[in-house]
Amino acid sequence: NFVSRLAAEHVKVVLTGEGSDETLAGYNRYRVTMANLALGGAYERVVPGPLRRAVRKRVLGMDATGGAARRLRRTFLAMDADLDSLYFDNFAVFGRGWQQRLLAPGLLDELEQVDPYAAFHAGLARAGKAPLLDRLLYADIATYLHELLMKQDQMSMAASIESRVPFLDHPLAEFAAGLPQRLRLRGATTKVILRRAMKDLLPAEILSRKKMGFPVPIGAWLRGPYRHLLDEYITGTRAASRDLFDMGTVRAMVADHVSGAANHGERLWSLINLEIWQRIFLDGETPDELAPLAHRTGRAGTLAGVG
Repeated sequence: NFVSRLAAEHVKVVLTGEGSDETLAGYNRYRVTMANLALGGAYERVVPGPLRRAVRKRVLGMDATGGAARRLRRTFLAMDADLDSLYFDNFAVFGRGWQQRLLAPGLLDELEQVDPYAAFHAGLARAGKAPLLDRLLYADIATYLHELLMKQDQMSMAASIESRVPFLDHPLAEFAAGLPQRLRLRGATTKVILRRAMKDLLPAEILSRKKMGFPVPIGAWLRGPYRHLLDEYITGTRAASRDLFDMGTVRAMVADHVSGAANHGERLWSLINLEIWQRIFLDGETPDELAPLAHRTGRAGTLAGVG
């Protein structure tokens, strides 16, 4: 929204990059998953089960505050070498393991037969027997990209500017869909053909730069000026009374985040938004009624149990 408002001060139409990651394999999760699956398959074929289990136990027992430990926990050394584990669980805000710990027992029983990745699995199935990378890209185009386009459209319209998505021009998208994997993803290099095409137009430091999004320091905010949102929207009595989550798990997550033992910023932000959604659409409150709480930056803990 801020970017759209800034652009609106100068232009009426903007070009955006939506679709390039999904058509040209730009997300890091594609290269990480392809490598994890290849190495994990060989690892499971060669290394005996008891030794694999010992290695997994050792990796999971490492201090999670260390960067190396966090990275190892997201590899085939600590996870099953299948697509649901190394792709869906690995890059979900709440993977299946988290869902088992987080959801209240009654809700967990109700959802036992529900596939949390059903929409993605359907996309993979529609892609038929195409190579794995093509199926992953298709599934993201059919699901995740829809969400991105909706957000992009809403943010630009809110600022009264028109946005265009040239990477999704249908002849270009059809051309990209027919490219071999080596022209989209090669080793650790993503968007191979686009980098080559731009070689004489962009500086080398841009072409070789790691992927960057629009990161927001939500983790730091929830440890600092917006700590009170955790007390109200996550651990407060009103949120707890909905009986959706195991509150022991929720409180442990909050404690680990606030202490710096773990970074659960994205998970906590998701839970905050869920509670806000419920207050608006289930409880009938208005956004204006909720707004003052978001701007209150008093001492941590003062809003616990409000509501």
